[in-house]
Order: sequence, then C-alpha cells, then structure tokens
Amino acid sequence: MGRLFGTDGVRGIANKELTPQLAFELGRAGAYVLTEGSHRPKVVVGKDSRISSDMLECALIAGLTSLGAEVVSVGIIPTPAVAYLTRLYKADAGVMISASHNPIEYNGIKFFDKFGYKLPDELEDRIEEIINEKKELPAPTGIGIGRRKESLTSHRDYIEFLKSTIDTDLKGLKIVIDCAYGASSTVAPILFKELGAEIIAYAAEPLGEKINVGCGSTHPEKLQQLVVEHKADLGLAFDGDADRLIAVDEKGNIVDGDHIMAICAIDMKSKGKLKHNTVVATVMSNIGFEIALKEHGIKLIRTKVGDRYVLEEMIKGGYSIGGEQSGHIIFIDDNTTGDGEITALKLCSIMKHTGKKLSELASCMTTYPQVLVNAKVKNELKEKYLEDEDIKREIEKLEKEMEGKGRVLIRPSGTEPLIRVMVEGEDYAKISQMAKELADLIERKLN
Repeated sequence: MGRLFGTDGVRGIANKELTPQLAFELGRAGAYVLTEGSHRPKVVVGKDSRISSDMLECALIAGLTSLGAEVVSVGIIPTPAVAYLTRLYKADAGVMISASHNPIEYNGIKFFDKFGYKLPDELEDRIEEIINEKKELPAPTGIGIGRRKESLTSHRDYIEFLKSTIDTDLKGLKIVIDCAYGASSTVAPILFKELGAEIIAYAAEPLGEKINVGCGSTHPEKLQQLVVEHKADLGLAFDGDADRLIAVDEKGNIVDGDHIMAICAIDMKSKGKLKHNTVVATVMSNIGFEIALKEHGIKLIRTKVGDRYVLEEMIKGGYSIGGEQSGHIIFIDDNTTGDGEITALKLCSIMKHTGKKLSELASCMTTYPQVLVNAKVKNELKEKYLEDEDIKREIEKLEKEMEGKGRVLIRPSGTEPLIRVMVEGEDYAKISQMAKELADLIERKLN
C-alpha cells in the first residue's frame, strides 16, 4: 500500500490492501503509541455499515485487546460520534472503521486522540514505523489481556449531544433525509423526529451492500427529486460515515459546502459568534464564496486540500468555522471534526430563526463558473512551474484581467504526470480560453 496513512487515516480495498492482519497490527501499534505503553488503555471503536466493517472490527479489537486495551464498542455510528464519545467516555483513543464516501469495496481505519482530534503526522509515522519494523510490543497474559464491551447508550448519548448544539426545535419543517445506507441511518431519523420535524427518510437503513450507491452526498439526484415531489422545505444528504452534508433547497437545487459555510458564517457574524470574523476553507472553495464573505466583512483563509489542514489552521488561529466544498464542515466549538448532523442542525435552525427558505438563504452567494484543463508534464518537472518567470507573469496577468472577480489555481497532480490548471471567473467562454492558453504555455515551457 506504500505509506499506510493518507490524509484521512489508512484506506484501501478491504481484504486486499486493508487486510485483517493489517487491522490487527494497527490495533496493537495504535494502542501502544497512543498510551505510551504506560497503562491499560481505554479505546472507543465505531464503524460504518460496510460489509467489511465487521471483519476489520474483529481484527482491530483483537489487536487492541492483545495489548491489554479495554475496548468500548459503539457499533454502527457516525465518525464524528466516535470523536465526541472518546471525550465523553474519557477514553485514551477512538478508532473509526469507515471509508467515508468511497465505494463499497473500500474501507478505512482512522484514529482519534483522547481529545477527539485526528492524529498528527508524527504519531501516524510512529504507528507505521512500529508495524514496518515489526517492533516487539508488550503481550500481557491472564488478567492483563484486554476485554471488549458494548456500549448500550452510545447512540442516545450522541443524539442528546447533537440536540444541545442548537437552541430551537425543528417543528414546522418538512425534511427529506438521505442517509446513504450508512452510519447516519442509526442517528439522523431519530434526531430530526425528536426535534419535531416531519421527515421523509431515504436510504435510511444501515445496508453495507448499498452504502453510497446512487445516494448520499456524492449522489444527491434522488434527493433532489424527492424534495420537489414531497414539497419539502429542504433535503439533507449525508455520506457513508456522516461527516459530510450536502443540502437541497425547496426547488430541488444543490446547496453545497461553500453555500452552507457562507450561510452559517454570515449568521454567526450577525450574532457575534464568528471568531476573528474569519472562515477557513481549502484552495478548492469557489471564488464566489470568497466574494460573498468579503461583502459581509468576513475574511477567508485558504489551506491545502484536506479537512485536516483546515482543522490545523482553525486551531492555530482560534477560528470557529471551516470546511470544504464537499460539505465536510467543522464547527470547532461543538465538535473536533466535520459533523454532518451538526451542520444540518445549524442550517435548519437558521431557517427556523429567520423564517427564510433555503433558496433565499443560499442566494447570499453566487457560484462562479470553473474550468479545469490538464497540462501534460513529466513527473520530475511538475514543480518547475514555480520557477518559470513567463508562467508566473501569465498567471499575474490573467488575475489582473479578472479584477478580483476570478482566480487562477495551479495544482500538480499527486499521482499522474499532469499539472491541473483551474480558472474561475464570471464569463465561462473567457475563462475557458484563459485556462487552455495557460495549460498550453505550461506544456511548452516545461517540456
């Protein structure tokens, strides 16, 4: 698999790349690193509904308990629930078995520290080093071996926590909920019913053979149809492990992560809750998002692609909201990771407080056209564009032409011999020409 840990834990095709043996080794090494081998660790373990999650859970728990860990199994539950329950149960670590929005055959293992944060690179590197070097770890016997127990209150604990993140009920709202046949199936229908909303549930059973197939935040087409058919106020689409949310307005239009962050940030600012009047997002957030924030006196800080980089910047600067266009949004005053249910509750509560329809709220931002063109460049030459004066001058010229109503983003591919040229702006024909000419220039200059 190359380096085990990617930007979001260990992922791969289950039983081929992510094997039970690897899950066992991750359990042992993870338990050792996260507790420094100093005491009997307590670890919360959750999973999504994938077919392979049971297999990997058994292997992972075997690894954890072989090192003496006490495992609290919380069953099929959203990833952000594991982050929260790790803190609530005063555990030493949390582990989630999920591949989020990826296809059925994939799975993943993601660790949280005792504070509910994803692990920094240095801890992941230490876990990987132990596995690669086959380091000898403690092997307790007798009463020193760990045990597994099931939590009977985990879902209720999480639901009550979610309710505490807003100050209103949701009576009067008609909502279509798409749970992607994943982890939110065990939480979202109960949560929204108990808050008084009228709900129409779709893909709301934890069926591993259907997770993310034609449903959820990456495939909201059916949700769009259902919202219009049922004359609902809005639709909510979670991904397989419910750390993302994509919404649909009453007209059936998509309201993506950029729009949701804009709506929430503007509302937070009006209530004096937007720390430093700043939002953190990645380089992929639309220029229209940046312009909408600026119109409301809100600053935008951009990071590399990946929610971990958004979170790092939020912690460093003390900011309260950040996220990605994909709907992975972090409200750090509530939870330590992206939480689709919290995002959904925030959005619904704004609708309740303002009395506005979602389409009206979403009109605070205009999505600008975006064109992506690939420039073919040898892998060893991909970073050279940073040093070429002609390329730098051309980028500056294009951005000056757009007068703050557009931008140019250059991203070397991590896996292919390509440099991705993205141009955003008001005029689709114009930015298409710009992107093509810039890609041609990069190919000429670097090849």
